[in-house]
Amino acid sequence: MNVLGLMSGTSADGVDAVLAAFGGPPERLFWRVVRHVYTPFPEVLRRRVLAAIRGEARVPEIARLHHDLGRFFARVARGFKGVELAALMGQTIWHEPPRYTFQIGEGAHVAEALGVPVVEGFRYSDLAAGGEGAPLVPYPDLLLFGEEGVRRAVVNIGGIANVTYLLGRDPRGVLAFDLGPGNALIDEAAGRLGQPMDEGGRLASAGRVDEAVLEGLLAHPYFRRPPPKSTGRELWNLAALKLPEGLSGADLVATLTAFTARAIVLGLERFVLPQGLDEVWLAGGGAKNPVLVGMLKDRLPVPVRTFEEATGLDPSVREPLAVALLGYLRNLGAPSVLPQTTGARRAARAGMGLLPGVEGWP
Repeated sequence: MNVLGLMSGTSADGVDAVLAAFGGPPERLFWRVVRHVYTPFPEVLRRRVLAAIRGEARVPEIARLHHDLGRFFARVARGFKGVELAALMGQTIWHEPPRYTFQIGEGAHVAEALGVPVVEGFRYSDLAAGGEGAPLVPYPDLLLFGEEGVRRAVVNIGGIANVTYLLGRDPRGVLAFDLGPGNALIDEAAGRLGQPMDEGGRLASAGRVDEAVLEGLLAHPYFRRPPPKSTGRELWNLAALKLPEGLSGADLVATLTAFTARAIVLGLERFVLPQGLDEVWLAGGGAKNPVLVGMLKDRLPVPVRTFEEATGLDPSVREPLAVALLGYLRNLGAPSVLPQTTGARRAARAGMGLLPGVEGWP
């Protein structure tokens, strides 16, 4: 089955779409990536998304954005041929586990555009079962990247950084949680300098890390909470952190880049390394930032490779590929969320289905 996975993450910069071919049951899964396309949001649309994330949008504005995002997802989807099923994660604009999570981007527009079933609403069934609704990719990670005899941590650095720890191919050994900020703070600081992101780590390279500010940030109570846990931009934004006014420009970007790296390392040291670890793979947009990657390689005691170095795939493929697999698993009627990674009472069959309209009825 050819499944299209559509993902707009906490960076809120655009849509990563992966068409993947899947076959077989989960325990004997066949898969390959057919095509990957990244489509950035138009600037006006991105500003509307970020305003909604910051809680600045009223109900009518969110309703319009919900459908405009759905139409944008549909436009991206129309660029793919041979799609038999689409899976849409949607754009998270609020995540307050374990009681609330909210994603927008109406999937009916994708179903109408492609004329195929669409699976969406992946987080809600886990939340209803007492989980945090995140992270949802650990079981797909296990099926896609688990390797017998290898203790591997897959770290995704999107807007938020998360980790999936794989103990070979044993689902009982999977540990997964959000580590803390990924690109969200770096992007916000770069935005103050008129840049959507720190392309190639150039701003961080030009700045100086404020060690006192860095140590204060690392004292945040989130890092002491044991898994399962998840987080979002509601916590990791510059207004919430109340940084000193004198820290600005490239120094701010450098300090937040160091903070992101140290937060990732801290989470791995406290909760993953004691399990035994052979290697780390880095995925997501942050894997393309050489300054951030260099900091992680310097501080971690095991080999660190980017997703591209490890698999030959673009680092941005990992999450939309996992979304596509979640859609495939839902089509099979199979459980797809490991309850120990979200804190749920039982494994969820994540996702709800939408069907396209029917010609000539009645």
